Amino acid sequence: MQRRFLRSACTAFALASMAALPLGARAALPPIVDGQPLPSLAPMLQKVTPAVVNISTKTRVRVSNPFFDDPVIRQFFGLNNSPREQVEQSLGSGVIVDASKGYILTNNHVVGGADDITVTLQDGRNFKGTLVGTDPATDVAVVKINADHLQALPIADSSALRVGDFVVAVGDPFGLGQTVTSGIVSALRRSGLGGSSFQNFIQTDASINPGNSGGALVNLRGELIGINTMILSPSGGNVGIGFAIPTDIASSVMQQLIAHGKVSRGSLGAQTQDITPNIAKLLGLKDNNGAVVTRVLPGSAADRAGLQVGDVITAINGSSLQNSDQLNNAEGLLPADSTVSLSVLRNGSTRQISAKLAPEKVATLDGGKLDPRLVGVTFSDLSAQQASQGMAGITVASVNPGSRAAQAGLSAGDVIVGVGNRRVTNLRDLQGLAGARPRQLVLLVATDDGLNYVVIQ
Repeated sequence: MQRRFLRSACTAFALASMAALPLGARAALPPIVDGQPLPSLAPMLQKVTPAVVNISTKTRVRVSNPFFDDPVIRQFFGLNNSPREQVEQSLGSGVIVDASKGYILTNNHVVGGADDITVTLQDGRNFKGTLVGTDPATDVAVVKINADHLQALPIADSSALRVGDFVVAVGDPFGLGQTVTSGIVSALRRSGLGGSSFQNFIQTDASINPGNSGGALVNLRGELIGINTMILSPSGGNVGIGFAIPTDIASSVMQQLIAHGKVSRGSLGAQTQDITPNIAKLLGLKDNNGAVVTRVLPGSAADRAGLQVGDVITAINGSSLQNSDQLNNAEGLLPADSTVSLSVLRNGSTRQISAKLAPEKVATLDGGKLDPRLVGVTFSDLSAQQASQGMAGITVASVNPGSRAAQAGLSAGDVIVGVGNRRVTNLRDLQGLAGARPRQLVLLVATDDGLNYVVIQ
């Protein structure tokens, strides 16, 4: 992908001893030096690599060319009225986490919206994958295969990681085949990188390249600690700055996807903003750290906990906050019904407030009721977190694979800011467009790369 942040999975390398050869053939690396065996990752990798799979997908995309949409042109060239499609193929990786049930953890951007999923094991066996569920907000997805003799990776507690811990990455870069790289944990709790909405990445210098998305990041015990997902690269190649989704997040999302097919997140029901120097002066604050509450929704978790407009939230569950994005990120990574502890500065004094996050109730709309071309699409208003981040528009809550919208390139998690030449800020605006039925349905979608058009015939 030609993006500043290239989603990818990992590769890794193992230190392996050379096999001893007959005397006189050529010099062999000794198995021990000074009485000590040579260090090697090979024994650990023998247990890890069978659990890392290759994932290939095919997505059918409707091709639009206004020149050939003209009926006169179509008649002149003898073209029929059947829609024109092209098949897009992509490669990624995945990690078997449940051998008995065939569950595989991977990235949403690897399998989201795909029409066909093929999983290839290390032993060469191929299986058709079934999409269990995806969560674009964290870029996590779960795929299931029906296969015997699978090997799964044990999942470790990623919250115990420290900067400097050794890690190994395994994946399938550039379709070369399974590859291994090693490195250390370079940083923890990275966010604000673009792509997914909620982020708390592990940063590593283990070499990560395109095609490794969804691969495994493991510790030296061979336990899964992260799902490799992106790199930071000015040129598109590896420069030693890669990111993985911690297993604490991926496991929680996976459990909800397996149980319900979707993720239910909790919400404080409070809107916040960053503290500017002027706000800090007005509130008598010593610095700009934290998030100031600008609105408390009636009946929300924040309202029940006693949070007030003008309160400054300085920490959540003991982790200090520098801005409102960090609060939204921490909130969005917690499941519904979680209890959080907030450090709140009010009138010059600090107090602790406990709040139980409630499932956010967001209005939804069936696209098929607006236009036949939107059958299989569900729209929703923006979440409180998205609104707090200054976003405007409506969210694509879900898109059925194979639908006309999916073939046109619409994906779950997209934010639509316009239809045709009209701006859309909420579901009411979208409902107002029902019945117009233009010949081409043009949706203006906001992405990390800017604004893109999705044309549905």
